[in-house]
Order: sequence, then C-alpha cells, then structure tokens
Amino acid sequence: MRRQSSHTGHLARYLASAALTALLAAGLGGCQTMSDVTGAITSGGEAKSDFKPEAVPDDPRRAVEAYGDRYRANPKDADAALAYGQALRATGQRAQAAAVLEQATIAHPGNKALLAGYGRALADNGNSQAAFDVLSRAHSPDNPDWRILSVQGTALDKLGKHEEARRYYASALRIVPDEPSVLSNLGLSYMLTRDLPKAEETLRRAYANARADARVRQNLALVVGLQGRFAEAETIVKADLPADEAAANVGYLKEMLNRKDNPRTGARTVPVAALSQSD
Repeated sequence: MRRQSSHTGHLARYLASAALTALLAAGLGGCQTMSDVTGAITSGGEAKSDFKPEAVPDDPRRAVEAYGDRYRANPKDADAALAYGQALRATGQRAQAAAVLEQATIAHPGNKALLAGYGRALADNGNSQAAFDVLSRAHSPDNPDWRILSVQGTALDKLGKHEEARRYYASALRIVPDEPSVLSNLGLSYMLTRDLPKAEETLRRAYANARADARVRQNLALVVGLQGRFAEAETIVKADLPADEAAANVGYLKEMLNRKDNPRTGARTVPVAALSQSD
C-alpha cells in the first residue's frame, strides 16, 4: 500500500512538472489550452485578412506559400502581412511569424489587428513581457477586447504575476460571462499556484458550457489527475479523445502508477502533458 502511495506521489509530481512545462512552453492559452494553456486570440481579437486568394486550401503549409507570395510581392500590404503571419504561426514557424508581423507593425503602427497578431506571436515565442506590452496597444480601455485581455492574462501568468493575471481574466469575464476559454485560462492559472481545488472548480464551470472545446475538457482531466483521481481523469480523457489517443494516454497513466523507479526515467513521449496542448 505504501508502495502504491509512493508511486502515486511520484506521478502527481511528474504530472505537475510536465503540465507546468507544457503550459509555459505553449503560452498557456486556455481553451486554446492555456491555449492557446488554452490560449489565444481568435477571429474576434486578431482580425482576419480579407485577402483570400483562389485555390488556397485549408492545408496551412500551402496557405503559407500562397500568403507568402502575396506578402513578398508587397511587404507593406497590411492584410497580406497579417494573413502570412497567421499562416506561419499555424505551421509552427513562430520566430518567422513574429519577424513578419513586427515589420508590419512598424509600417502600420496604428493597426490594432496587426498589433494583436504581433503580440500573440511574441507570446508564442515566450516573450511574455513584450507580448503583454504590444497587446496593451492592440485595444483600449474604452473598447476592450476580451480575447486580448485573456491572452494578456496568460502572459502575466508566465511572468509569475498570477494575481494580476486573474484581474485580466476577471475583466474578460465581465465582457463575456462564463466564456469557457477564459475560464480555462483562469483555472490553469490556479493550477500554476497549486490551488488544485479552485482550478477544478473553475474548469468545471468551463466544462459545463456547451461551447467548451476539447482542450477545456483536457485541462479539466489534467487537474483532476493531479489530485490523484485517475479513474475520473481517464473517463474525461476517453470522452474527449479518439480511441487510439485515449488508449495511449490512459495506458501511460497506468504505466506511471505501476512503475517502481522514478517516473522521469525513460518516460515516453505519449505524454500526459499532451492533455494540455496549445493551438
């Protein structure tokens, strides 16, 4: 019995470490899983370009080519720069996205859509203070954008300013009460300070919303698992993931519980941390 308790403690510590690493690396993001851990600016906070070239498929890699051609033809085209930057972000080319959007904001310093896109790209790259500062210029106190407020909260959480971050989430929730993506970011903020009961309470509020996406449910499963209620976490995971992915995550949880050595040793990459992905 003591051995099982020891293994459970190892797993909880491992999960906490993996979760925090994933959250900080991903830029939090809430429903975007602090998506984006999470979180993220979506269509309301990061304006989409009107430029829609024909024959551009949903494939982000081909979108990079199409928008890139338009951008290179005229680097001062704000719409093309924004669309190209977003396409680069979608394919994981974060540094290049930040560089493109930085140049665009220099050419168009008052363009709030570009500032929002650039701020999000900086957040992707872990430049949390710079992201927060740029995002502060992307909206105004008399016309706040809840999505930007939420991403600013995640930047502050990454800087360790958790109480201040929660004020930003609260401001966002005053605009959109019970918005699941903001609640998810708030719940993960509580997780970062190890207030797991409060994190679970907040994530359950997000989970109860019909608009909650898969990542909100994954965040809830993560926090439930961190409290040692692995059977319940497994149920949440199974309801959320395709069968093969659910089996991989559940199998990993069981494996970690049964390990006799340090769970960090030889850990596979089917990680429980994948329960909290960024967009």
